[in-house]
Amino acid sequence: MAARQQDDIPHFDILIIGAGLSGIGTACHIANTFPQKSITLLERRETLGGTWDLFKYPGIRSDSDMLTFGYSFRPWNKLHTLADGTAIKQYIADTADEFGVTEKIQFGVKTISANWNSEAKRWTVTALHEASGEKREYTCGYFISCTGYYNQDAGYSPTFPNEERFKGRKVHPQHWPTNLDYRGKKVVIIGSGATAVTLMPAMANDAAHVTIVQRSPSYIFSVPSIDRMTGLLKRFLPKQWVLRLARKRNLAIQRGIYLACRRWPNFMKKYLLSHVRKHVEDSVDMRHFTPKYMPWDERLCSVPDADLFNAIRSGKADIETGEIASFAENGVVMKNGKTLQADIIVTATGLNLLTLGGINVSIDNTLCSFSQKMTYKSVLVENMPNMAWIFGYVNASWTLKADISATYLCRLFKYMQDNDFEVVEPEDHDDCALDVGIMDSLQAGYVQRGKHQLPRQGTKHPWKVTMHYGKDRKMLLDDPIEDPALHFFKKSSMYKAAPLKDTTKREASA
Repeated sequence: MAARQQDDIPHFDILIIGAGLSGIGTACHIANTFPQKSITLLERRETLGGTWDLFKYPGIRSDSDMLTFGYSFRPWNKLHTLADGTAIKQYIADTADEFGVTEKIQFGVKTISANWNSEAKRWTVTALHEASGEKREYTCGYFISCTGYYNQDAGYSPTFPNEERFKGRKVHPQHWPTNLDYRGKKVVIIGSGATAVTLMPAMANDAAHVTIVQRSPSYIFSVPSIDRMTGLLKRFLPKQWVLRLARKRNLAIQRGIYLACRRWPNFMKKYLLSHVRKHVEDSVDMRHFTPKYMPWDERLCSVPDADLFNAIRSGKADIETGEIASFAENGVVMKNGKTLQADIIVTATGLNLLTLGGINVSIDNTLCSFSQKMTYKSVLVENMPNMAWIFGYVNASWTLKADISATYLCRLFKYMQDNDFEVVEPEDHDDCALDVGIMDSLQAGYVQRGKHQLPRQGTKHPWKVTMHYGKDRKMLLDDPIEDPALHFFKKSSMYKAAPLKDTTKREASA
């Protein structure tokens, strides 16, 4: 329930957009630390889970190990290394129930805009209850976006020549039909990322044959599906000890692989390719697994128990590398003249970026360009009062960053509460904004297509986004809250939003 009413508009101390992994985690942190604060979550879907409720394609699972993908305050307690989508969604739901967050969610509500009123020192959030068409308004003291970074309405679907000629069925993984029967069918999957390498082995057992068509390969690495060492230790040691130890171990492995890939790319390329060669032996041409880029210029694709390699070795699946010339009535024609027959074509061609879930954000009714702002410690937003943006890691488990970001917010709220502050606003005094986005270094197609939508990168702390868990952990959990870059305003003081900067230079090069 709202804390109080004003002009029949419900008011909350904290309003969170999104009830996915980040939104639920953030709400649990805040509700546990500040049980007296009123909190609500606006979720467009009819149930929680976000990504894990949206995607329904065969084999949907995490691409990060669950001990680091799960919440630090409620560790993943199963031995599956990469959990399926159903299990992850249930884990999120159970966490929300345990921390009393489920009852705080308003479902079926699409957030349209958020406007900060300097005089009232609060946000007004406008939303639409999509089922009824009813427009709703809320006010809040603090506004937190946990919407992720991609468009949930539409995945990326490039146009192929003569698509209309294809007589079979074409589907995108983001909108998987519940009635799609692929048993005994020939399937072509267009794509080379995590979705494609998940779909192939999941469909291969029932389909007549599955072929991945990729323009260029990705690095693929097999991991054990079951964490047997953790299972063994749980027999002799307290469960919480074992889970903490296993989480630290996995963190060290993840970070070690990433740093090794950045420091010794040629060596790691040879290592990763030798790992693939061991699994496929002589069954395939290694050019299908040899990317043109260096490791971690894009994310590595993890597969459990070498399932993709096993599907290829069994003859149930294969990979074709090259460009598609056109669709045909019975499949796709490659530029090399080869025709790949298909009853079903799956376009696993990626995502479309969308920041803040497409919400229009304004200050005193002046629309703000979120993509031209920097983020403070990757959590707060430059010149945006009482606003946070939860954005996880792209080079490690998303939740690692979301967890420590939410913990930082709790520290910030405690500091404001103890010092009678009502408003906080980050401001760049050193003009340290760069004309590059926070993910520009990642060469993934969806990033390069939509990087102009993401916030800018800064030259130095606290405006520089490092994607480094160790450094971020110290910055967010240990460094003092008080900072010259943060402006605090007492409840009794007058507040006026900082004047909007001239971002012409940033916009011209973005």
